Amino acid sequence: MCQEKCPKKVLDEVFEAGLGYRKAIYTPFDQAVPRTPVIDRANCTYYEKGTCKACEKFCETNAIDFNQEDKILTLQVGNIILATGYDLFDARKMQQYGYGRLPNVFTSLEFERLSNSAGPTNGHIVLRDGVTEPRSVAIVHCVGSRDKNHNSYCSAICCMQSLKFAHLVKEHTEATIYEFYIDMRTAGKGYDEFYQRIMEEGGIFVRGKPAEITDVARTPEEEGKLILQVEDTLVGQQRRFPVDMVILSSGLEPRADAKELAVRFGISCSFDGWAIEKHPKLDPIATMTEGVYVAGCVSGPKDIPASVAQGAAAAARVLGRIQQKQMNLEPIKATVHAEHCSGCRICNTMCPYNAISFDDVNGVSSINAAMCQGCGTCVAACPAGAISGSGFSDEQVLAQIEGLLRVGADGLALRRSAYPETHHDEIEEAVRA
Repeated sequence: MCQEKCPKKVLDEVFEAGLGYRKAIYTPFDQAVPRTPVIDRANCTYYEKGTCKACEKFCETNAIDFNQEDKILTLQVGNIILATGYDLFDARKMQQYGYGRLPNVFTSLEFERLSNSAGPTNGHIVLRDGVTEPRSVAIVHCVGSRDKNHNSYCSAICCMQSLKFAHLVKEHTEATIYEFYIDMRTAGKGYDEFYQRIMEEGGIFVRGKPAEITDVARTPEEEGKLILQVEDTLVGQQRRFPVDMVILSSGLEPRADAKELAVRFGISCSFDGWAIEKHPKLDPIATMTEGVYVAGCVSGPKDIPASVAQGAAAAARVLGRIQQKQMNLEPIKATVHAEHCSGCRICNTMCPYNAISFDDVNGVSSINAAMCQGCGTCVAACPAGAISGSGFSDEQVLAQIEGLLRVGADGLALRRSAYPETHHDEIEEAVRA
């Protein structure tokens, strides 16, 4: 009721991708959890002018309170699952494709809302004028992905999302569909069968990445059209394709604050900004910080089935730790010898797991054994030599080296007796070095 009675309409730049409007009091999206309306303070007439309160007047449960303020809650937890998602590549960075300049160039997110029955056009696929149905549609794969100028990695979803778009266009219109791709990557269950289905439906596949999208016509047939200039690598020719609509299948990027998030939770990021797992194949859920797990696209581009599976696995891992009630700690830990600690605090800033704290009373650092992962960073960094690692003291390491050299020398003696013609002097010199 409150949403219906609100007189203020606002362009929805988030969920509707700028194609539709919402009220100043709104539910973020269908099936939102919790399914509770929120007030957009920046656009609410009451917060702007001090008048209105229409939503409050028609609220039957008196649930609206304009005096509420944001609260910051601090919770003590034992496990954390990072599932922060991704950012969509900004197609405006590829100026040669004309997004934002040519009206009928759409991003993948815009087309998702355009083709949705609950979207701004009720599922009708039309051009920007809101009326005209396209007679030809071009779908460009890998926009911002597999591109040395932007992101060199594969975004994992572009091929299948583009095939889905082709199916939706064919389902709603009589348009001719062109798919411009680099390589088709349809490795999932039933994916290649869907690819074959799109070809049977009449989709035209062109192996080549468009160099430019323009509205400058060269022939009468190109007048009023968007023209894609592309090298068809299968036939080895430059070709021009005039169409009414272009859909850019944008790739996935790490969230803008991914590296800040990694520092806050004591995990590592790849050069591209994705979170690094403990092991990409054997333990893709855990991180090097105990109790911190990753799920979904926080660790790299994934499709929906992979994200769901990883989320369930991370939840199961956390439940297992809770039911275990006791923690199994790694035997290799660092120890601060307080009598040698100078209180310089270098180790405090170097520890990647935030396991070292400083005792202001005694002026020395101490290590939390439950958080320490035995990486040895503090041992190497301590200028006073006040930190040692379990099983890796200076005496133990030197003894191991001595043992290795002794084994090497004994092996050389055996080799000299067995192969007298070999140049043993050179080998011995290498061992000494």
